[in-house]
Amino acid sequence: MGKLELLQTLTGHAGRVWSAAWHPGGKLFASCGEDKTIRVWTKSDTDRWVAQTVLTDGHTRTIRDVAWSCCGHYLASASFDTTVAVWDKKSGEFECNATLEGHDNEVKSVTWSRSGNLLATCSRDKSVWIWEIHHAPDQEDEYECVAVLNGHTQDVKKVCWHPQEDLLASASYDNTIRMYRQDLADSEWEMLEPLESHSSTVWSISFDATGQRLASCSEDTTVKVWQQYGPDNALGIPCPDRGTVWKCVCTLSGYHSRSVYDIDWCKQTGLLATACGDDTVRIFREASDSDRNEPTFELVVTVEAHSQDANKVAWHPTVPGLLLTASDDGEIKLWQYVDAD
Repeated sequence: MGKLELLQTLTGHAGRVWSAAWHPGGKLFASCGEDKTIRVWTKSDTDRWVAQTVLTDGHTRTIRDVAWSCCGHYLASASFDTTVAVWDKKSGEFECNATLEGHDNEVKSVTWSRSGNLLATCSRDKSVWIWEIHHAPDQEDEYECVAVLNGHTQDVKKVCWHPQEDLLASASYDNTIRMYRQDLADSEWEMLEPLESHSSTVWSISFDATGQRLASCSEDTTVKVWQQYGPDNALGIPCPDRGTVWKCVCTLSGYHSRSVYDIDWCKQTGLLATACGDDTVRIFREASDSDRNEPTFELVVTVEAHSQDANKVAWHPTVPGLLLTASDDGEIKLWQYVDAD
């Protein structure tokens, strides 16, 4: 077993805090919410997190998600106003230097590829868009939509890039997860077979550090772990056209009493954190004797982290066990996981 020690509680947003994202260097994070603002937090001289900047002029409705580019120079925000804003500090201050338009309804999630050349967005309009970024010295960056992917039949809740490849995953109200990759022959984006096992909305997804596993969480109160299998795998799982397939290898059920809204797989420790509609944050660890093809996970922490729905969990990119949570109660909390074994 382990425990979560509360380090700091941050207030400032008016209303729900929907999302937050660590800067890849770990010295900043951004948060967003119902109040249509983005707050950028940094550590003060007294080692406390404080809001360094409040960005108020990017959106006219709720901001649902924020994401930093892997290089750390850009921050993207997704809003119910149907747009995505891209911010940078080229002028010395954060400014919105691009507004991406095209979705017909609320934008729910935004994510940058590892290469930094691609941005993905998804919306209540049931579509996933992929944007290519064109950087030119001394010129404004240009964002070109290179694919509109209509594989889902309902609201798309989350998009997430693979940690090493330009492989994109999306999660939807239609109970499925979809994967997309670019066909190198004609540069067209293709949809792979859907991942089907959840019985209700898939709220969020997160790859592990290797990218060979994906965790998903759902309105059905379960967490599922999916494993990638390639051609000639030891289990003899068929791989059409010598591609890869994803199989559900573990279902964590009976742990959550309400919808599980977010999940994050720690790239350093392998711990899985979940944010739930029962106000609680839970942490799972893979058992030491776990079989890779039939893994078992143990619940190591349950903490009533907030007074209302927990919306977001985000592990720090470089400090093992440092966890950020955000909630409908308007608060952001920072926790340190301590292994009690």
